[in-house]
Amino acid sequence: QVQLVESGGGLVQPGGSLSLSCVASGIAFDIFPMGWYRQAPGKERELVATITSSRNTNYASSVKGRFTISRDNAKNTLYLQMNSLKPEDTAVYYCRIYGSLPRIDFWGQGTQVTVSS
Repeated sequence: QVQLVESGGGLVQPGGSLSLSCVASGIAFDIFPMGWYRQAPGKERELVATITSSRNTNYASSVKGRFTISRDNAKNTLYLQMNSLKPEDTAVYYCRIYGSLPRIDFWGQGTQVTVSS
């Protein structure tokens, strides 16, 4: 059974930093791309960043230069370092592991990030 468990969310002031983690179990972690997504109240879920098995990364324009996605295959863990946080970064953040061969698509339960003074 595949499980993705996020942690690290919380309340932070504008300009602050948070680091999110996502631990995967029940899957060959190192061969699949992974991503972080977020959903703010009243809005659709959106992509934040992705990382391939070879560690190629991609970022939404709204977070580029502020957020860094990384993975530790030995620990089956995906990370998101978030710096210079803004109130508009407030959302529930989800991690995702996905692939086309084989076809898989699993999501974590989400962790709340609130940026407010």
